[in-house]
Amino acid sequence: MTIVLLALVVSSCSTARRTIKEPIRDQGPEYLFNSLKSNELKYTSFSARFNASFTKQKNETSFSGQIRIKRDSLIWISISPVLGIEMARILITNDSVKYMNRIDNYYFISDFNYINSLINSTLDFDMLQAFLTGNDFSFYENSSFKAGISNNMYELATTNRRKLKKYVRNNQLINIPIQHIWLSPETFKILRVMVRETQQGGRKLEGTYEYLNDGKQLVPENLNFFLETAQDKNDIRVQYSKINTTDSVSFPFRIPAKYTRSDKF
Repeated sequence: MTIVLLALVVSSCSTARRTIKEPIRDQGPEYLFNSLKSNELKYTSFSARFNASFTKQKNETSFSGQIRIKRDSLIWISISPVLGIEMARILITNDSVKYMNRIDNYYFISDFNYINSLINSTLDFDMLQAFLTGNDFSFYENSSFKAGISNNMYELATTNRRKLKKYVRNNQLINIPIQHIWLSPETFKILRVMVRETQQGGRKLEGTYEYLNDGKQLVPENLNFFLETAQDKNDIRVQYSKINTTDSVSFPFRIPAKYTRSDKF
């Protein structure tokens, strides 16, 4: 009986390995990429509450708040660290970042590149939006991916992925030197994504995801981001709750007249 059971287990594992290989062998990266796109998070507006922690050089900071996204347009974040009292509000667009400190009554306005200066990375709005929702980048070419299998996940890999020219803003063309995407073989959702530079000690940004079913689709619930540079290693953990992808939401951001402008966050 034990031998029969072992034979069944081995046979089952072998069948699973054959099944996961079939799309690679028969249809290649185009099939995987199309499956990824068809199973992405569908939304016009996304909203959620979140709890997050940020770890840098073994120092951890925890905070909570709300996030709202208007697809391809706005990212709105409200931070409330304790007792539900709002500390800060952030509004990010394709071109700008605006910040209000509700405790010290000041505000800050800069271009999107300020975010990259803070985290020592190279992102654009599309990439940031994708990392926050577990989707792929929307406005980058997808013809150069190669398909493979890694740790029982489908893997898509590419080098020098370019932004489509019609979506380039202010002549700022961002190329992704190396990108890897790992997909669930059951749902084709992104389980892990990594972008990095090619040179020794180059920057690396990685995201991992866990999902829940809201009754209509799989939505991201637990997100972990790891940013590594030659100088630092930073870890950000985010847990979403009360996720909504169907209702319209507002993005209030009115700077009171009494606030003073600052040159930094």
